Amino acid sequence: MTDSVVPLHHPTALIHPDAWLDADVKVGAYSIIGPGVRIGAGTVIQDHVRISGRTTIGERNRIYSFCALGGDPQDKKFHGEDAALDIGHDNNIREFCTFNIGTADDVGITRLGSHNWIMAYVHLAHDCQVGSHTTLANHATLAGHVHIGDWVTLGGFVGVHQFVRVGAHSFIGISAVITQDVPPYLLVAGNPAKPHGINTEGLKRRGFTVDGIESLKRAYRTLYRSGLSFEEARQKLADDAHDKPHVTRFLEFLGQSTRGILR
Repeated sequence: MTDSVVPLHHPTALIHPDAWLDADVKVGAYSIIGPGVRIGAGTVIQDHVRISGRTTIGERNRIYSFCALGGDPQDKKFHGEDAALDIGHDNNIREFCTFNIGTADDVGITRLGSHNWIMAYVHLAHDCQVGSHTTLANHATLAGHVHIGDWVTLGGFVGVHQFVRVGAHSFIGISAVITQDVPPYLLVAGNPAKPHGINTEGLKRRGFTVDGIESLKRAYRTLYRSGLSFEEARQKLADDAHDKPHVTRFLEFLGQSTRGILR
Protein backbone atom coordinates (compact mmCIF):
# COMPACT_ATOMS: atom_id res chain seq x y z
CA MET A 1 0.00 0.00 0.00
CA THR A 2 1.46 3.36 -1.06
CA ASP A 3 1.06 6.60 0.82
CA SER A 4 -1.19 9.13 -0.91
CA VAL A 5 0.12 12.66 -1.32
CA VAL A 6 -2.34 15.48 -0.71
CA PRO A 7 -1.69 18.31 -3.19
CA LEU A 8 -1.00 21.74 -1.74
CA HIS A 9 -3.35 23.32 -4.27
CA HIS A 10 -6.83 21.86 -4.63
CA PRO A 11 -7.45 20.83 -8.25
CA THR A 12 -10.39 23.24 -8.50
CA ALA A 13 -8.28 26.27 -7.43
CA LEU A 14 -7.46 28.72 -10.24
CA ILE A 15 -3.97 30.21 -9.92
CA HIS A 16 -2.86 32.61 -12.64
CA PRO A 17 0.54 31.80 -14.15
CA ASP A 18 1.69 35.35 -13.37
CA ALA A 19 1.02 34.91 -9.66
CA TRP A 20 3.92 33.89 -7.41
CA LEU A 21 3.34 31.52 -4.52
CA ASP A 22 6.03 30.10 -2.24
CA ALA A 23 6.44 26.37 -2.64
CA ASP A 24 4.54 25.44 0.54
CA VAL A 25 1.54 27.78 0.21
CA LYS A 26 -1.75 25.88 0.47
CA VAL A 27 -4.75 26.89 -1.64
CA GLY A 28 -8.22 25.44 -1.02
CA ALA A 29 -11.05 24.45 -3.30
CA TYR A 30 -12.47 27.01 -5.74
CA SER A 31 -10.11 29.76 -4.65
CA ILE A 32 -8.89 32.20 -7.31
CA ILE A 33 -5.44 33.81 -7.27
CA GLY A 34 -5.00 36.53 -9.88
CA PRO A 35 -2.00 37.87 -11.81
CA GLY A 36 0.53 39.92 -9.86
CA VAL A 37 -0.35 38.36 -6.50
CA ARG A 38 2.61 37.27 -4.32
CA ILE A 39 2.14 34.95 -1.32
CA GLY A 40 4.85 34.00 1.17
CA ALA A 41 5.83 30.72 2.82
CA GLY A 42 3.50 28.92 5.18
CA THR A 43 0.38 30.85 4.23
CA VAL A 44 -2.88 28.89 4.00
CA ILE A 45 -5.68 30.02 1.69
CA GLN A 46 -8.92 28.20 2.49
CA ASP A 47 -11.79 27.42 0.10
CA HIS A 48 -13.63 30.04 -1.98
CA VAL A 49 -11.13 32.88 -1.47
CA ARG A 50 -10.44 35.47 -4.18
CA ILE A 51 -7.13 37.36 -4.18
CA SER A 52 -6.60 39.86 -6.95
CA GLY A 53 -4.80 43.08 -7.84
CA ARG A 54 -1.19 43.89 -6.98
CA THR A 55 -1.45 42.11 -3.65
CA THR A 56 1.50 40.95 -1.56
CA ILE A 57 0.86 38.57 1.36
CA GLY A 58 3.67 37.62 3.72
CA GLU A 59 4.43 34.41 5.58
CA ARG A 60 2.31 32.15 7.79
CA ASN A 61 -0.97 33.94 7.24
CA ARG A 62 -4.24 32.02 7.47
CA ILE A 63 -7.01 33.33 5.22
CA TYR A 64 -10.43 31.82 5.71
CA SER A 65 -13.24 31.11 3.27
CA PHE A 66 -15.06 33.74 1.21
CA CYS A 67 -12.55 36.55 1.69
CA ALA A 68 -12.03 38.99 -1.18
CA LEU A 69 -8.60 40.63 -1.00
CA GLY A 70 -7.08 43.14 -3.41
CA GLY A 71 -10.25 44.26 -5.15
CA ASP A 72 -10.75 47.72 -6.61
CA PRO A 73 -11.51 50.50 -4.11
CA GLN A 74 -15.10 51.55 -3.58
CA ASP A 75 -14.22 55.06 -4.74
CA LYS A 76 -15.93 56.74 -7.69
CA LYS A 77 -12.72 58.61 -8.48
CA PHE A 78 -10.82 55.38 -9.11
CA HIS A 79 -10.20 54.63 -12.78
CA GLY A 80 -7.81 51.72 -12.72
CA GLU A 81 -4.67 53.50 -11.51
CA ASP A 82 -1.78 51.34 -10.32
CA ALA A 83 -2.28 50.62 -6.61
CA ALA A 84 -1.65 47.77 -4.19
CA LEU A 85 -2.51 45.85 -1.04
CA ASP A 86 0.24 44.71 1.33
CA ILE A 87 -0.33 42.18 4.14
CA GLY A 88 2.42 41.24 6.59
CA HIS A 89 3.07 37.99 8.46
CA ASP A 90 1.22 35.74 10.93
CA ASN A 91 -2.23 37.25 10.45
CA ASN A 92 -5.51 35.41 10.96
CA ILE A 93 -8.10 36.78 8.52
CA ARG A 94 -11.49 35.21 9.10
CA GLU A 95 -14.46 34.61 6.82
CA PHE A 96 -15.97 37.20 4.43
CA CYS A 97 -13.34 39.92 4.94
CA THR A 98 -12.87 42.48 2.16
CA PHE A 99 -9.62 44.44 1.78
CA ASN A 100 -9.30 46.91 -1.13
CA ILE A 101 -6.20 48.24 -2.86
CA GLY A 102 -5.14 51.88 -2.46
CA THR A 103 -5.74 54.89 -4.69
CA ALA A 104 -3.72 57.60 -6.40
CA ASP A 105 -5.29 60.16 -4.05
CA ASP A 106 -3.20 58.81 -1.16
CA VAL A 107 -0.12 56.59 -0.82
CA GLY A 108 -1.53 54.12 -3.36
CA ILE A 109 -1.33 51.15 -1.03
CA THR A 110 -3.52 49.64 1.66
CA ARG A 111 -1.47 48.01 4.44
CA LEU A 112 -2.10 45.45 7.16
CA GLY A 113 0.87 44.73 9.43
CA SER A 114 1.67 41.47 11.23
CA HIS A 115 0.23 39.36 14.05
CA ASN A 116 -3.28 40.76 13.59
CA TRP A 117 -6.49 38.96 14.56
CA ILE A 118 -9.07 40.00 11.95
CA MET A 119 -12.50 38.52 12.56
CA ALA A 120 -15.37 37.87 10.14
CA TYR A 121 -16.82 40.52 7.81
CA VAL A 122 -14.13 43.12 8.52
CA HIS A 123 -13.70 45.72 5.76
CA LEU A 124 -10.47 47.63 5.08
CA ALA A 125 -11.19 50.34 2.52
CA HIS A 126 -8.66 51.92 0.18
CA ASP A 127 -5.47 53.41 1.62
CA CYS A 128 -6.08 52.20 5.18
CA GLN A 129 -2.91 51.73 7.21
CA VAL A 130 -3.38 49.13 9.95
CA GLY A 131 -0.50 48.33 12.29
CA SER A 132 0.43 45.09 14.04
CA HIS A 133 -1.00 43.10 16.96
CA THR A 134 -4.47 44.56 16.42
CA THR A 135 -7.81 42.85 17.01
CA LEU A 136 -10.68 43.83 14.72
CA ALA A 137 -13.86 42.07 15.81
CA ASN A 138 -16.75 40.98 13.60
CA HIS A 139 -18.10 43.63 11.19
CA ALA A 140 -15.56 46.30 12.15
CA THR A 141 -15.50 48.64 9.15
CA LEU A 142 -12.82 51.12 8.17
CA ALA A 143 -13.58 53.81 5.59
CA GLY A 144 -10.87 55.08 3.26
CA HIS A 145 -7.57 56.54 4.48
CA VAL A 146 -8.03 55.38 8.11
CA HIS A 147 -4.89 54.80 10.23
CA ILE A 148 -5.01 52.22 13.04
CA GLY A 149 -2.04 52.01 15.43
CA ASP A 150 -0.39 48.91 16.88
CA TRP A 151 -2.24 46.94 19.58
CA VAL A 152 -5.58 48.61 18.88
CA THR A 153 -8.78 46.67 19.56
CA LEU A 154 -11.98 47.48 17.66
CA GLY A 155 -15.11 45.83 19.00
CA GLY A 156 -17.82 44.30 16.85
CA PHE A 157 -19.69 46.62 14.47
CA VAL A 158 -17.33 49.56 15.10
CA GLY A 159 -17.34 52.03 12.22
CA VAL A 160 -14.44 54.41 11.60
CA HIS A 161 -14.96 57.51 9.44
CA GLN A 162 -12.59 58.24 6.55
CA PHE A 163 -9.27 59.93 7.36
CA VAL A 164 -9.62 59.17 11.09
CA ARG A 165 -6.57 58.02 13.08
CA VAL A 166 -6.84 55.65 16.05
CA GLY A 167 -3.78 55.72 18.29
CA ALA A 168 -1.83 52.70 19.52
CA HIS A 169 -3.10 50.61 22.44
CA SER A 170 -6.59 52.14 22.37
CA PHE A 171 -9.72 50.04 22.85
CA ILE A 172 -12.97 50.90 21.02
CA GLY A 173 -16.09 49.24 22.41
CA ILE A 174 -18.83 47.49 20.45
CA SER A 175 -20.87 49.49 17.89
CA ALA A 176 -19.05 52.79 18.48
CA VAL A 177 -18.93 55.17 15.52
CA ILE A 178 -15.60 57.01 15.40
CA THR A 179 -15.67 60.32 13.51
CA GLN A 180 -12.65 62.04 15.08
CA ASP A 181 -9.13 61.00 15.98
CA VAL A 182 -8.70 58.80 19.05
CA PRO A 183 -5.48 59.45 20.99
CA PRO A 184 -3.35 56.43 21.94
CA TYR A 185 -4.02 54.44 25.12
CA LEU A 186 -7.70 55.44 25.41
CA LEU A 187 -10.81 53.43 26.26
CA VAL A 188 -13.71 54.58 24.06
CA ALA A 189 -17.32 53.36 24.05
CA GLY A 190 -20.88 54.39 23.31
CA ASN A 191 -22.77 55.87 20.41
CA PRO A 192 -22.00 58.71 20.04
CA ALA A 193 -18.55 57.54 21.06
CA LYS A 194 -17.04 59.05 24.20
CA PRO A 195 -13.69 58.56 25.95
CA HIS A 196 -13.90 56.65 29.24
CA GLY A 197 -10.36 56.83 30.55
CA ILE A 198 -7.16 54.95 29.83
CA ASN A 199 -7.11 51.34 28.58
CA THR A 200 -5.57 50.25 31.87
CA GLU A 201 -6.15 46.50 31.61
CA GLY A 202 -4.75 46.32 28.11
CA LEU A 203 -1.66 48.26 29.11
CA LYS A 204 -1.07 46.01 32.12
CA ARG A 205 -1.22 42.93 29.89
CA ARG A 206 1.42 44.45 27.62
CA GLY A 207 3.84 45.12 30.44
CA PHE A 208 3.36 48.84 31.03
CA THR A 209 4.68 49.85 34.44
CA VAL A 210 2.52 51.27 37.21
CA ASP A 211 4.33 54.61 36.87
CA GLY A 212 3.80 54.63 33.11
CA ILE A 213 0.07 53.99 33.46
CA GLU A 214 -0.26 56.62 36.18
CA SER A 215 1.46 59.18 33.95
CA LEU A 216 -1.07 58.43 31.20
CA LYS A 217 -3.96 58.76 33.64
CA ARG A 218 -2.71 62.20 34.61
CA ALA A 219 -2.38 63.13 30.92
CA TYR A 220 -5.95 61.94 30.34
CA ARG A 221 -7.25 64.07 33.20
CA THR A 222 -5.41 67.08 31.81
CA LEU A 223 -7.00 66.70 28.37
CA TYR A 224 -10.47 65.54 29.37
CA ARG A 225 -11.23 66.52 32.96
CA SER A 226 -9.33 69.72 33.77
CA GLY A 227 -11.64 72.17 32.00
CA LEU A 228 -8.71 73.49 29.98
CA SER A 229 -9.10 74.32 26.31
CA PHE A 230 -7.42 71.97 23.86
CA GLU A 231 -4.46 74.28 23.33
CA GLU A 232 -4.10 74.93 27.06
CA ALA A 233 -4.15 71.17 27.73
CA ARG A 234 -1.51 70.59 25.04
CA GLN A 235 0.75 73.17 26.64
CA LYS A 236 0.37 71.65 30.10
CA LEU A 237 1.09 68.18 28.70
CA ALA A 238 4.20 69.55 27.01
CA ASP A 239 5.34 70.97 30.35
CA ASP A 240 4.72 67.61 32.07
CA ALA A 241 6.10 65.27 29.38
CA HIS A 242 9.77 65.37 30.41
CA ASP A 243 11.10 61.81 30.93
CA LYS A 244 7.62 60.37 30.29
CA PRO A 245 7.83 58.61 26.90
CA HIS A 246 4.18 57.49 26.83
CA VAL A 247 2.97 61.02 27.54
CA THR A 248 5.33 62.30 24.84
CA ARG A 249 3.71 59.94 22.31
CA PHE A 250 0.27 61.00 23.53
CA LEU A 251 1.24 64.63 22.99
CA GLU A 252 2.77 63.96 19.56
CA PHE A 253 -0.48 62.36 18.42
CA LEU A 254 -2.45 65.45 19.46
CA GLY A 255 -0.13 67.62 17.38
CA GLN A 256 -0.64 65.48 14.27
CA SER A 257 -4.44 65.43 14.30
CA THR A 258 -6.23 66.90 11.28
CA ARG A 259 -9.82 65.85 12.02
CA GLY A 260 -9.82 66.97 15.64
CA ILE A 261 -9.58 64.84 18.77
CA LEU A 262 -12.52 62.86 20.14
CA ARG A 263 -13.47 64.69 23.36
